Amino acid sequence: MYGLSVGVSQIGTTLPSPVYALISGLNAATVGIIALAAVRLSERAITDKLTRLLVYLGGVLGMLYTALWYYPIIMIGAGATSLVWDRRYPHLLVNATMKITKKLRPSRRPLIPTERKRTRDVEEGSDMKSSWPLYDIGKPLPPPPPTYSVRDTYISDRPRFKGLTPKPPPPTPQIDEKAKAPTSKPCQFSSMSWQLGISIIAVFLATFALTIAFHILSGRPSRSFSVFSSLYLAGTIIFGGGPVVIPLLREYIVAPGWVSPRDFLLGLAIIQAFPGPNFNFAVYLGSLAVAGTSVPSYLGALIAFIAMYAPGLFIVVGFMGLWSLLRHRAWFLSILRGVNAAAVGLVFTAVYKLWQIGYLTAAKQGQPLGTDPWLVAITGTAFVGGAWFNLSAPVAILLGGAMGIARWAIILD
Repeated sequence: MYGLSVGVSQIGTTLPSPVYALISGLNAATVGIIALAAVRLSERAITDKLTRLLVYLGGVLGMLYTALWYYPIIMIGAGATSLVWDRRYPHLLVNATMKITKKLRPSRRPLIPTERKRTRDVEEGSDMKSSWPLYDIGKPLPPPPPTYSVRDTYISDRPRFKGLTPKPPPPTPQIDEKAKAPTSKPCQFSSMSWQLGISIIAVFLATFALTIAFHILSGRPSRSFSVFSSLYLAGTIIFGGGPVVIPLLREYIVAPGWVSPRDFLLGLAIIQAFPGPNFNFAVYLGSLAVAGTSVPSYLGALIAFIAMYAPGLFIVVGFMGLWSLLRHRAWFLSILRGVNAAAVGLVFTAVYKLWQIGYLTAAKQGQPLGTDPWLVAITGTAFVGGAWFNLSAPVAILLGGAMGIARWAIILD
């Protein structure tokens, strides 16, 4: 990705028309592949009505607004919601309300007929449902007579045929429990202690707080530190995989004017056909972001790489020590269930935001893909090819680029 950034930095302000068609086709196919990934992730994340609702709300809320603090709030809210629901706090509140309402409601005692009233009804013949005398009312019925079976009394006490005696059942073989189930040591996720895990997470939180505080209090920090702090924050709050990071990177890198929208979309289109995670896109953006400053491009790429990957490494290594303590906690699993559902919803947010900026032309950079029906067809082709025909993601994206160039050739003719 660093070599790609060096090559892109040497490109002029205007690209040939086939290049714009190629980039737009690659972006349209990328949106289709990410949409397919979102659907498959939702099938795994949705286990009940609550997770279905959290996936929906995560996607909708992510589409409505984009800010540095917004995605973490969605994650925290989803985790808290699943925790409250799984602990049945709403059910307890409803049950308590119903009990209080029942106590406040006036009670009505059912009317019981008196003995005089019952006697008068019997004498007048109004009670024709029963012909029992008064002294027999309320007495239990006599038990039914016992039933006898000739087969039980005559045949079951002796063999069916004379001279034959029933054979005793064969003895049950004794199985050694040790040989039946060989002992195996429980699988240990990590040999790291929980104290060390807490220490690593504490160090990470301290560095995160210092980085953000210095970025805010310094007023006008240098370009290199601004890139580091922005990507450090993006790497911290990203949940749901690589597609979610694309809209945030555009918000943090393109919006301040460090990288042009054309170069951003060009790198985004090319990286989809390359192996590796989308986090490698940060290396490309870091190299371009420090262009025009005294910082070398390779140092900008290194700064972006460290800032993007360090938060995830800190969190994963820290939780390796805590996992043995938390994996059996019901409240922790409830929080993870909600966070995972909201993260899948944010993948749908990434689909929408990439759809809005995928169409690239010389006049306008970053139009919605719905502007051109051919690009919509490319998106549908990538989605259907991956879902129904097991088309791999790189092949589908390259096919989208070829379809974009084919459209340009047809219109040119």
